[in-house]
Amino acid sequence: MKVHVFIPCFIDQLYPTAGFNTIKVLEKAGCEVIYNAEQTCCGQPAFNAGYWGESREVCKKMMSDFSDAEIVVVPSASCAGFIKNYYSKLFDNASNNKESLSFQSKVFELSDFLVNVLKVDDLGAKLDKKATYHDSCAALRECKIKMEPRKLLKNVVGLELIEIADNETCCGFGGTFAVKFEDISVAMGEQKAENAINTGAEILISTDLSCLMHINGILQMKETNLVSMHLADVLASGY
Repeated sequence: MKVHVFIPCFIDQLYPTAGFNTIKVLEKAGCEVIYNAEQTCCGQPAFNAGYWGESREVCKKMMSDFSDAEIVVVPSASCAGFIKNYYSKLFDNASNNKESLSFQSKVFELSDFLVNVLKVDDLGAKLDKKATYHDSCAALRECKIKMEPRKLLKNVVGLELIEIADNETCCGFGGTFAVKFEDISVAMGEQKAENAINTGAEILISTDLSCLMHINGILQMKETNLVSMHLADVLASGY
């Protein structure tokens, strides 16, 4: 199966290893992976800040960049959720509304694609660690993903997965929310970090590096040994 990958801005700029590991995992699953170097942003930051006109222009470019793709896999529930839920709203009553609806149907978050499309839940990964998992709001509420990452992690040899308390509670990042409401964001992040520490896990895993970036900053301030890993990094371990 030929699949295109969309690598979100913050992964491209801050966590490129997760992007490379996404490709590694997809190839391990038997896919031919295509990366369009012209890709930029999905348009979510401008949309969330209220600049819908500017966001619409970025989204047009996104659809153009992937116009020949049948499937687009995204290692971020946040970006995938934005595309799948808001593109049609941005282009409602526009001439390219049908294009936006068609594009939405092509986009899949990584774990969703592996488990529900490819029907793969064991990639031969090995990681001898204790881990806990953070459900991002975008994964739960926009992509309807909960068990998919857990099915994949269950088959990682040596990995012990311990559930975190209040696992459906927001970590406090929320993109611009963390900037506009810093005190609330930090307080929510501290609670999530404490819950993660209390599991006794060595690794905090998520589908979203935006959440992990926020939580990890707090973990570093607390000087703990708990580190964060994107799902793709875990699934690419050991081979």
